[in-house]
Amino acid sequence: MSHILSVLIFLPLVGMIIIMLLDRERHVAAIRWTATIFSALTFLVSLAMWGMFASRVPGMQLEVNVPWIQALHVNYHLGVDGLSVPLILLTTLLSLLSVIYSWRITHRVKEYMAFFMLLLTGMLGVFCALDFFLFYVFWEVSLVPMYFLIGIWGGPRREYAAIKFFLYTLVGSLAMLLAILVLYFFSEPHTFDMLELAKQNPMATKGAVWGAFVFWGLFLGFAIKVPLFPFHTWLPDAHVEAPTAGSVILAGVLLKMGTYGFVRVSLPIVPQECQRFAMYIAVLAVISVIYGALCAMAQKDIKKLIAYSSVNHMGYVMLGIAAAVASAEASDLVTNRITALNGAVLQMFNHGIITGALFFLVGVIYDRAHTRDMDAFGGLARQMPVYTGMMMVACFASLGLPGLAGFVSEFMVFLGAFGTYPVMTGLSLLGVVITAAFFLMLIQRVFLGELNQQWQALPDMDGGELAATVPLAIIMLVVGLYPSPVVGVINTSMSGLLEQLRIAVDLVMTGGLPIG
Repeated sequence: MSHILSVLIFLPLVGMIIIMLLDRERHVAAIRWTATIFSALTFLVSLAMWGMFASRVPGMQLEVNVPWIQALHVNYHLGVDGLSVPLILLTTLLSLLSVIYSWRITHRVKEYMAFFMLLLTGMLGVFCALDFFLFYVFWEVSLVPMYFLIGIWGGPRREYAAIKFFLYTLVGSLAMLLAILVLYFFSEPHTFDMLELAKQNPMATKGAVWGAFVFWGLFLGFAIKVPLFPFHTWLPDAHVEAPTAGSVILAGVLLKMGTYGFVRVSLPIVPQECQRFAMYIAVLAVISVIYGALCAMAQKDIKKLIAYSSVNHMGYVMLGIAAAVASAEASDLVTNRITALNGAVLQMFNHGIITGALFFLVGVIYDRAHTRDMDAFGGLARQMPVYTGMMMVACFASLGLPGLAGFVSEFMVFLGAFGTYPVMTGLSLLGVVITAAFFLMLIQRVFLGELNQQWQALPDMDGGELAATVPLAIIMLVVGLYPSPVVGVINTSMSGLLEQLRIAVDLVMTGGLPIG
């Protein structure tokens, strides 16, 4: 039994406890160093976990499964597969870079860093938990520190944005909790274990109404987090008002918890309902792609533009997931379905890297100019050449330029989804065109033309800002040119998941018993 996942999850919590023991006035430097060291150690542990993970071995690895609350059949069950490993690495990397960038925070540093460490524990716990009770605890743990990060260190409308974020996510969490309770009482023997529930497939024999109830309960919890249209309205407010590092984690990791939930929970545990409602998911995904891109096009606030681009890009993830489950019994589409799901998971990783960099870069210009209005700039390429270069790499990666990370995952989603949803895949290509238009508009207004004399003294990026963004730019280039290491980790697990889905749907269609 390996304990590396427990170390990974609770190492930041140890950092938080140490930070809480330090004096907020006299030990500011020690607080910053403690957060940085524990974030770096957590990142190193995640690299070690990646090294221990065998990408060609199907199923869960590095598992820990011991009784926790026996009266409730709750186990301390952790494990990782090709879905969770890239997201864990993404989480630890973005958290480390965010802590480095946050050294410029001067207001209530102790509480800020402590909340960041708690947030890291919550996010890693979600990606490792294989027991619903544990999963729900970590899911909620990640909600609280982000609420305070927005509400205390955010912009002028931070209280409104924080409350809106909290209430939306809480409603989704309660819907998910109801679905989890139904699954628990319909399982025999009663269990919260996700792997056991996937084997039992308890909703297969409980009728269409109960199956739909569980599916839509889980759907609401995950769709709000993604966020999928029409549950996206909390996102622009939260992104705009959050501090820079909060926006990075929000876009880079927390949105992925929603799409992760669809793949980790909904697909294996309610497979027949996923197939039954796949068309609705696909329609909402395409609306998210086009609507998110059009809303981004209409923005003058750079941060709001990038926030809406997240609605657009997460729509591609959901389109890939919908296409992968829509035709589970169609043997001639197996390769397409695997490609679509691999593309969706890779898009989660790539979107985290790219959007994380974009939010860091928006923070760089806002810290100097105290405005994010595109029309207030112009000609910055002459004044800030390094910043311009970094921004262009991130924008081109986000709009899907070949050779950069965004292209690979979007291409895989379109390739995999076209066989199942040719019309909707064609419509979603409009999102690529609009995305290119608003990013090119951003580059033209901010960096090209004559320099606005108001900004002739703006300094270029400093060492701390480069330390936070250069690693992400390198990953965009590496994944864009050679995606095999990441895709290799994802592929075996996603192929196994879709085979499990096919068997479950076949058994229901032929009137057979659920697996196990």
